[in-house]
Amino acid sequence: MNSIILMAGTRLLVALLLVFSVFMLLRGHNEPGGGFIGGLIGATGFVVYAIACGTDSARRALRVRPENLAMAGLGIALLAGVMAIAFGDGFFTGQWLFLGATETDKGLPISSVLVFDIGVYLVVMGSILTLVFALEEAI
Repeated sequence: MNSIILMAGTRLLVALLLVFSVFMLLRGHNEPGGGFIGGLIGATGFVVYAIACGTDSARRALRVRPENLAMAGLGIALLAGVMAIAFGDGFFTGQWLFLGATETDKGLPISSVLVFDIGVYLVVMGSILTLVFALEEAI
């Protein structure tokens, strides 16, 4: 597509979609959202960019191959499950780490559930983009 308006608007829309996808990823543990919906929203940003500017430009904007993104996400999700075994708990049992904890403050809680959600985010984003880029290049 050669629409200047669409290409200019797409750059802003992609940035908004990526920020919103990270927001949905991070709020997903306590409220609706999470890695799956965040990955879908993030992939939508790159799909819109591919429609407006072409698949080659979208691949360059992504900077990594979507297949590698999905495989890295699968490894991160597996790491979240194995983390519990290292502490003597069952597979995929939630583990918590409190960064900066003091006697008066619990600190910043980081959980293995968040690590799993990040893995799911990357798997969904990578697999959707692999599929869409392959379909768009075939047309």
